[in-house]
Amino acid sequence: MDKSSALEYINQMFPTEASLSGVEPLMQKIHSEIRRVDAGILAAVRQQSNSGTKAKEDLAAATRAVQELMYKIREIKTKAEQSETMVQEICRDIKKLDFAKKHITTTITALHRLTMLVSAVEQLQVMASKRQYKEAAAQLEAVNQLCGHFEAYRDIPKITELREKFKNIKQILKSHVFSDFSSLGTGKETEEANLLQQLSDACLVVDALEPSVREELVRNFCSRELTSYRQIFEGAELAKLDKTERRYAWIKRRLRTNEEIWKIFPPSWHVAYLLCIQFCKLTRAQLEEILDNLKEKPDVGTLLMALQRTLEFEEELAEKFSGGTRNKETGSNTEEMDKGENENPTVLDIRRKYEKKLAAHQGTETEGKDGHRDLSVPGAGFNFRGIISSCFEPHMTVYVELEEKSLMEHMEKLVQEESWDIEEGSQTNILSSSMQLFLVIRRSLKRCSALTKSQTLFNMFKVFQKILRTYATKLFGKLPKAGTGIVAAATGTDGQIKTSDRDEKVICYIVNTAEYCHKTSGELAENVSKMIDSQFSDKVDMSDVQDEFSAVITKALMTLVHGLETKFDTEMAAMTRVPWGTLESVGDQSEYVNGINSILTSSIPVFGSLLSLIYFQFFLDKLAASLGPRFYLNIYKCKHISETGAQQMLLDTQAVKTILLDIPALGKQTSGAASYSKFVSREMSKAEALLKVILSPIDSVGDTYRALLPEGTPLEFQRILELKGLKKADQQSILDDFNKHGSGITQPPAVQSVVPAVPVAPTAPVAANSASAGVIASREDVLTRAAALGRGAATTGFKRFLALTEAAKDRKDGPFRKLFNP
Repeated sequence: MDKSSALEYINQMFPTEASLSGVEPLMQKIHSEIRRVDAGILAAVRQQSNSGTKAKEDLAAATRAVQELMYKIREIKTKAEQSETMVQEICRDIKKLDFAKKHITTTITALHRLTMLVSAVEQLQVMASKRQYKEAAAQLEAVNQLCGHFEAYRDIPKITELREKFKNIKQILKSHVFSDFSSLGTGKETEEANLLQQLSDACLVVDALEPSVREELVRNFCSRELTSYRQIFEGAELAKLDKTERRYAWIKRRLRTNEEIWKIFPPSWHVAYLLCIQFCKLTRAQLEEILDNLKEKPDVGTLLMALQRTLEFEEELAEKFSGGTRNKETGSNTEEMDKGENENPTVLDIRRKYEKKLAAHQGTETEGKDGHRDLSVPGAGFNFRGIISSCFEPHMTVYVELEEKSLMEHMEKLVQEESWDIEEGSQTNILSSSMQLFLVIRRSLKRCSALTKSQTLFNMFKVFQKILRTYATKLFGKLPKAGTGIVAAATGTDGQIKTSDRDEKVICYIVNTAEYCHKTSGELAENVSKMIDSQFSDKVDMSDVQDEFSAVITKALMTLVHGLETKFDTEMAAMTRVPWGTLESVGDQSEYVNGINSILTSSIPVFGSLLSLIYFQFFLDKLAASLGPRFYLNIYKCKHISETGAQQMLLDTQAVKTILLDIPALGKQTSGAASYSKFVSREMSKAEALLKVILSPIDSVGDTYRALLPEGTPLEFQRILELKGLKKADQQSILDDFNKHGSGITQPPAVQSVVPAVPVAPTAPVAANSASAGVIASREDVLTRAAALGRGAATTGFKRFLALTEAAKDRKDGPFRKLFNP
């Protein structure tokens, strides 16, 4: 311990004077511990001294043992070297004898094989001269094996001579075989019974020769077989597009007639398969030449017939030489299209159909890919599909033009025959012409996809886009138009859209039809992208067409809104003709309100039953956005409005607001009505605020206007003074005061249907505290009056409101008294 630690320890042991009596026992205990530690140290030192002596003795003993071991190892190594020298001396002669034996054995084996090679070559020469193909084939195998043993002796003259002789014999065999095969197909094989057997044996010789010999033989045979085909169908008589089917009949007949004779070829040669490949390539070249040399566009019927027969022939070859099945994707597409032809599909049917098609496509995608791999004969790696038919692709423009003309005629006919009404019992509110149009398009797609899945199918897809755009234009043109021209201007209907009850139904049908076309055109594009070649699938897009139908939907819904606006014109005019300045009492809602209610009651249920929720909601938003501001502006069009007239108009405003809020329930589509109700309340609150300003006393009208209509303009304020019936002279003083205090109150930008929030007081110098206090008091008065007007109109009704205000005139205090205080 350091000094401080020792002191702390002593103070801890003897904290008081009385505890010092324990010093002696503690000292005895410490001395006893010191003696015990000293004894332990001494014992450890003695033990360590004894251990060091013993360790030295052990180390010396280990050193002696290692030295003895090293000596013994050296002795063993010396004896091993002596033994190795002795063994080498003994085996020196035996090793020489072993090498000699090995060389003699190799020499004897080589000489024996050389003798066999010489003999085999001589025998092979005799067999080749006698055309003994069967024996020569086996002998060729033997000579090839023997020659393999002499690869290391190529430079020896005798071996070189034998190899050259063997090469010549093979050339002789090749010439004999080619000579014998030249008679195949000439009719001699039927006259000489042994010729087929001889040619079959010759095939064994060809297999024993190099692979290039077999390829050359098969190629020459196929060329010779197609010589007559080339001569027949290059003539002027048969070198025509309408004779295409006879080409395929010729090769089928050839394969069938010579099937027995061609059995002489080993199956591994695939002679018939290679012959068909050469036939297809030759036919493609000839058809390309015929199509390119046509002076006029080919006849569509002839072209399609030739293409159809070509596709059938390619499919037969693919099945014959691959053992595969037909393209399942085409089959599934065809099956789905056939279903569509047997009935008029509904929206639900269309959706289910395409969902099933998508699931089937995903389930068979891998299987389809495997099918393409199975189309090739093992070792050949060739796909017959498209080998000939692809040459028709550049010349299919006439077919696309014919399909486009036919589709356009069908579309025009469907539009002309359209009744623009829905049949009784129909489950959908969609025009039949749209469903029939997509049915015709599906049939056209089925026909085209059966012929090609390349550029022509993509061109047909562009035709479908054009047809659907035209149909969208037809729907657009069926919408009612605004009145234009001199007559419309003279009658005051310029720009107005008049719609009857039937027109409104037709517009709803057009909305539903455009929605159906929007959805189905996207599904059509998805279907085409699955069946078309991969290089075109990314280009298949219907977004532009869908945008066209979206524009039709928007225009149709806006037409509905404009049609109702035109119907409201009479009621808005009736509102301005009411003598608001001479009304003596407040009664029930006015006749123009009943007219607005009648218009909406007759139209809204129809819209709600025919339109989907999303489009009905869109229509409601546009209607509220139109009618609310229009009602507000229509108040300015009235003449003098007395206090009683303003109270009656406020009652009418509340009635119109209630009518608008009940529209979702009237259309039986209440989903999403909350946002619509907020929108209606916000728009109609502006008209309520305007009427409250008109109701306010003359001396506080400016403050009330700034509080309730903060976005208003001085011109609107002047118009309000005119509505209150003030003369020009009286107006001027109020306007001057309004302009002077125009910045005295700051308001939020939006006018709410509730009492506006208290705005922040404007900053002013300290010296102007009294003026600021006056402004604040004035603002509080304005808000109190507005609150009173709102409570009177919204909760107690106008009759109760009038009673309260009359009673408040005689009172000296209370919130209603402030309405009459300066």
